[in-house]
Amino acid sequence: MKTSQLALSVAAALLVALLAGYLWGASGRRAAEQALHASTTRADLLEIRGSLLAARVDLYNVNFGNASRDLQDALDRLRAIAPRLKDRPADDQKWVAEASSQADQAHRLAGQLDAGANAHAAAAAVAVERLLADPAR
Repeated sequence: MKTSQLALSVAAALLVALLAGYLWGASGRRAAEQALHASTTRADLLEIRGSLLAARVDLYNVNFGNASRDLQDALDRLRAIAPRLKDRPADDQKWVAEASSQADQAHRLAGQLDAGANAHAAAAAVAVERLLADPAR
């Protein structure tokens, strides 16, 4: 009788310890996932800005081929990141749309060998910088 009570007590203690460990481990998971999402989004936005700025340098050097590739890279990344930014405020949605529109226009003009693409690439970079401006993001 005493051995069965002892075994039952040990099993109950194990279950309580297991449950407490699970709850303790899961307590910071949500915050960690949110921080990971925010840092991944920020890294993607920095890469987009880098592609846009590289395109501006290429346009300044009248290298329309590299500029077109950089602008296409920025456009692809903007399209990929747009769904992840749906939960952001309306102002951010406006800046994402502005960056996409300006980058698309710059890409089109670079394909036509028009140096005016530089101004559109600059406007797209400014829109991305507006998304990066708030450190809370």
